[in-house]
Amino acid sequence: MRLIPALVTACLACIIGAIAPAVHAQHAYVSNEDGHSVTVIDTQHDEVVNTIQIGKRPRGMKLDREGARLYVAVSGLAKCPPSVPDEECAKLERDLSADGIAVLDTATHQILKVLQAGSDPEQFAIDADGKRLFVANEDTATVSVIATRDGALIARIPVGREPEGIVMSPDGHWVLVTNESDSTVSFIDTGTLKVVKTVSVGKRPRDIAFTPDGGTAYVSGELDASLYRLSLQTAKPERVLQLGKDARPMAVVLDSPRNRLYLSTGRGGTVAVVAVPEMKLIGEVPVGTRPWGIALSQDGRKLYTANGPSNDVSVVDTTTLRVIRKIPVGNSPWGVVLAPWPPAATSSSRHKP
Repeated sequence: MRLIPALVTACLACIIGAIAPAVHAQHAYVSNEDGHSVTVIDTQHDEVVNTIQIGKRPRGMKLDREGARLYVAVSGLAKCPPSVPDEECAKLERDLSADGIAVLDTATHQILKVLQAGSDPEQFAIDADGKRLFVANEDTATVSVIATRDGALIARIPVGREPEGIVMSPDGHWVLVTNESDSTVSFIDTGTLKVVKTVSVGKRPRDIAFTPDGGTAYVSGELDASLYRLSLQTAKPERVLQLGKDARPMAVVLDSPRNRLYLSTGRGGTVAVVAVPEMKLIGEVPVGTRPWGIALSQDGRKLYTANGPSNDVSVVDTTTLRVIRKIPVGNSPWGVVLAPWPPAATSSSRHKP
């Protein structure tokens, strides 16, 4: 008689064990600029589990600290490559009502709201407490500071021309902004919400990565294939790496525990792997057509790259420095972020919209 309960318990354990990976699998989120969607990837199996229509031209993304909310920049400004003159771009039809930051519940994959965030939001930074977004408005040379609770505009900060990359320091005191057309980086004090200094770096700076102590930032320069290092104490820029002529450095990811830095090279079609602090090029991994956004798994074993023209994501084994999988996603993948693991919050502790 005791055998039946034991069998039932064993079967329940098997079922729970089978479904647990699916319930608790870490997810990668990919913004598909021309597909107007976000693709969700189960990173345990590196398979697509959902595609969510999110709004026009989704690009920059950030997760809150708990991984409960995904913020996605959407824009009604027509896509216009650098080869097209500004005056021609200005003639293209735009939809101002489409501009904003879409807020996605990562448990239900439902859009909770769209925050007004100024004109043509592309990338943004988020406070550690999730209360404020600092949004780069590329076409107006400003950064909008908005409240995540209700979308209220807290401040609008003038910066350089065509701000794009925007990253908050680990201590939350600084927000750094790359100004593409000016080839500068603006330093915003998050307390006063004012630019306190601006420094020149490489040509057309695109992205920034901070060291964990917040004392140093690395900046990619697209048009001169450069990598610059900035000391926040002195704000003195130093060129520390020069890539080949075909490279167009875009996204920067620092893996401090493993003393490595990764740069996507755009039309160079690779990810450059750099040893730090020596700043020596270990090698370049061919990943696909024009990789832009990149993201590193928490254990540092896999790197994900969004390859725009080929509509896929490459998964790089960071030990062998080889692509181990290519995952078809939506149209023109632009950015990729990975949710924290293990989850820092349960459904009962998630933020209310």
